[in-house]
Amino acid sequence: MLRTVEESEIMEPIPYLIFELYNSTYGIEATAVQEIFSLPELTPIAEAPPDIAGVLNLRGKILPVMDLNRRFGYKSRPYQLSDRVVVIQWQDVQMGIIVDDLQEIQNIDPQDISSEISYGRDFQAHTHNFISGFARIGTSIIILLACEPLIRYSEKLPPGTEMPTETELEEQDMPDQGRLFCPHASESERSIFRERAEALMQTTESQDLSGFISLAVVGLNGEYFGIDLQMVREFTDILQVTPIPCCPQWVVGNMNLRGEIVTLFDLREVLNLDLSQKRSLEKAVVLQVEDIVAGMTVDEVFDITHVYPTDIDPIPAAVHTTRDEYLRGTAPYQDKMMAILDISKILTQGELEVNDSV
Repeated sequence: MLRTVEESEIMEPIPYLIFELYNSTYGIEATAVQEIFSLPELTPIAEAPPDIAGVLNLRGKILPVMDLNRRFGYKSRPYQLSDRVVVIQWQDVQMGIIVDDLQEIQNIDPQDISSEISYGRDFQAHTHNFISGFARIGTSIIILLACEPLIRYSEKLPPGTEMPTETELEEQDMPDQGRLFCPHASESERSIFRERAEALMQTTESQDLSGFISLAVVGLNGEYFGIDLQMVREFTDILQVTPIPCCPQWVVGNMNLRGEIVTLFDLREVLNLDLSQKRSLEKAVVLQVEDIVAGMTVDEVFDITHVYPTDIDPIPAAVHTTRDEYLRGTAPYQDKMMAILDISKILTQGELEVNDSV
């Protein structure tokens, strides 16, 4: 049931991080994404470009953080605790961008991307256009952003785009010219923003900055689990499941993923998690290990984070909710511990291995 990929089916989709901004859906190439974290307190810089909301100390490096609303010429809005910062890199420049809501990492086939749109008239796009293309995913259109023009600041913006004036920024109650960050936040909210900033300042001298592991953070039964991002093909919503008769309890069924049949499995039994809780059939992580493709049902997709090998600890002896042989270890995530799944072992050597007799 865990199907293999035939050579004729192998494609080269491009992974994009999908997020919401100003009621529109955007995507940016996941290979440019370095890190994602909850919005911390920023320090406004008076002489910075108008679209730079402020800077922060990210483990000893000063990181400028861009307000995408301002960058696109839209009106800014008050920041919220639910906002996220996506750290992207182009060449040697690193920049954080504030987004409203992260959705998923999704592989987009190049044939589903249109680089140009005909407006029925003669129109030449500005050379600093932020948009690299438009992706058709089901009934949705995703606006794909180009890193270079997004990061590089230019006084020459696309025609019809105007950066907010200082007066407009004051009317929007946004930080600028030395004003407080998020001035209308409550004391408790301001404290959380500040605590996040202090946590991001911390660094360990022994860390190998080039050896981090990228992890997708998912939730199962109220616990955090990390999945090596190299094993993740995409995240997807579960629209319809076709049950498979005479299968083990962990087999949820098959789903049609844009014409590809993917078998879904519930990892809770393998991890000895409580099965009395209702099984979630809303989100799945599509995994690929060599020629094996399978979908893992999850309660929630939280984040993409990076850990260093030195941050991964052996499984504590006191942990009894998971099976140690299918975990690579644990690592801190926010104020809790995250168990890192050994996906390769689970799919190829564990109880999910299926033979023809099943």
